[in-house]
Amino acid sequence: MKRDVLLILVNHRQETAEKVQKILTGWGCYIKTRLGIHDGVLDNCSDSGLIFIELTGNDLTKHEEITRKLNLLNGVDARLISLEVE
Repeated sequence: MKRDVLLILVNHRQETAEKVQKILTGWGCYIKTRLGIHDGVLDNCSDSGLIFIELTGNDLTKHEEITRKLNLLNGVDARLISLEVE
């Protein structure tokens, strides 16, 4: 069993979130699960966040391309992690 997980650290959420969202929407067919976490609520919202994405399909080239596009954004650090057990 193999799973590809994408971890995305977003800094300056107010300026960056819309661009990240646009990329993720464009690649939505490859996203099985998405979880976004940031500190703070209501008027005390944090300026950074972490997004966990479980990617679907076995096309590593596509998964690497999503990661590359996210890393082109200033204030974003995206890491693709492949996990596999036999």
